[in-house]
Amino acid sequence: MKYKRNAFRKLTILFIGLFFLNQFSSFAKTIIVCETCENKSIKEAVQFSEANDTILVKKGTYHEYNIIIDKPLTIIGENYPVIDGDLNGEIITIISDNVTVDGLFIINVGTSYTEDYAAVRVRRSKNFLIQNLVLEKLFFGIYLEKSKDGRVYHNKIIGDAKEEYNSGNGIQLWYCKNVEIEHNFVEHVRDGIYLEFSDFCTIKNNVSTFNVRYGLHFMFSNDDSYEDNIFEKNGAGVAVMFSKRIKMLNNSFRENWGSASYGLLLKEINDAEISGNTFEENTIGINIEGSNRVLYEKNNFIRNGWAIKVRGACYTNTFTKNNFLYNSFDVAYNSKVNDNVFDKNYWSNYTGYDLNKDGIGDVPYRPVKLFSYIVNETPETIVLLRSLFIDLIDFSEKVSPIFTPDNLVDKNPLIRKMP
Repeated sequence: MKYKRNAFRKLTILFIGLFFLNQFSSFAKTIIVCETCENKSIKEAVQFSEANDTILVKKGTYHEYNIIIDKPLTIIGENYPVIDGDLNGEIITIISDNVTVDGLFIINVGTSYTEDYAAVRVRRSKNFLIQNLVLEKLFFGIYLEKSKDGRVYHNKIIGDAKEEYNSGNGIQLWYCKNVEIEHNFVEHVRDGIYLEFSDFCTIKNNVSTFNVRYGLHFMFSNDDSYEDNIFEKNGAGVAVMFSKRIKMLNNSFRENWGSASYGLLLKEINDAEISGNTFEENTIGINIEGSNRVLYEKNNFIRNGWAIKVRGACYTNTFTKNNFLYNSFDVAYNSKVNDNVFDKNYWSNYTGYDLNKDGIGDVPYRPVKLFSYIVNETPETIVLLRSLFIDLIDFSEKVSPIFTPDNLVDKNPLIRKMP
């Protein structure tokens, strides 16, 4: 009997909850904003709305800024209405949980040297959705601050940044957790996507290109995943610093050229996985410093200046099943001490043979050339690249290593490229 009473009590509570939920949702209404409507501005509509209402913004141009969303609302634009901030400052600020902003064209965010004005800011909120926005003439694009459990999806962010000092970032996360950044297009800002102190985030299927500094830049952010993104033609490529347990899978790093450019910079990265990525036509494919216990697997390094440049304090890393194709230098090292493993990689410069036809070269391959060591010490000597003299000194170092790590060798080089 006691079991039946408890079951009946739980069932009663469930029905009462469903009843009140239905009653509550029935009170939610749609408020229309247009030039001839009762509500002619989004700010007015927010003011007169109640929790869980929907605000439908009709096509038109609305000169507004400092729109504070302080209650759960859904704001939807019909045919991309223009929200013009007239360079006055921040345009939309969300300070409530359960807010959706969808389908707006936002322009003319104010520029400040003391405040980071954004087209859309989410502050101390959760369960938010920012999607289908077009942002132009901006300072910062989408700025997430101490927020969690949200999604930034399918937005187009186009800045006009020329210098770092007077430009902001496209998508910025600061002290955030469990946020999905997917299918966004970002260009001509300072950093395309920037994370700081933001954990358990997913950055997926984004395109970040032509940015002044980095396509992606993150620091002090752990347990994040970066998958299927394109980072192309950015000032200095992608910078990843002071983070743990990072996964970077199936991304493309292309055409990041310049004296201080690279596809990917790793600094103080530990216990990470970098797999299935393509590094093509960068000054440096991956520049590594102070990073340990990282697995580099099934990556393609194609026509880079340096495929990999190891600058020191890098231990127990594994490089396996990667393709090194037509790079000027495959690996550069600035130390005679090596604690990293190179095994079963394909090297286009390998000239060995495979007598037993098992797909593994019978002669080990040394990826570090003496000339790469010389160029590290004296960059001006790069003008001697491809000369007969360089071939001779590289051959002598191969026969009797003096300057390069004698144990840095791939004992099982692949004869055929990894698919």
